[in-house]
Amino acid sequence: MLAGRPSVSTARGSHMNASQSTIDLADSHKLTRHARDRMCERSLSSNMVRRVLNCGRVAYVRGATIYAVGRKEIRRFEEKGIDLSDVEGVQVVCSKSGAVMTVYRNRDFRSLRPRGRRSHRRHC
Repeated sequence: MLAGRPSVSTARGSHMNASQSTIDLADSHKLTRHARDRMCERSLSSNMVRRVLNCGRVAYVRGATIYAVGRKEIRRFEEKGIDLSDVEGVQVVCSKSGAVMTVYRNRDFRSLRPRGRRSHRRHC
């Protein structure tokens, strides 16, 4: 290990330097190795991810923050002269610390809708 660099333990038990496990995407977001691999597999550039983080809707699901661009965002930003059509359906999942955990394309936004709390009262 290099002196002065924090070590990160991976799920497989190997160690790598923290600088190898994340790269800067923006001032407040880091990109994990998993997210970088998914971006390459899915042909999503860091510029596309940056635009989703800046222009996408925000949903809080199971402890994660999800940024997503759908038709509504495309229309809203089109009026301002910003074209987001190439990132339609892109969703970026971030941890509580702001690290980008994964990136994927999914045009079905039903899982991002807020769910109402169910009443535990019995209806007779």
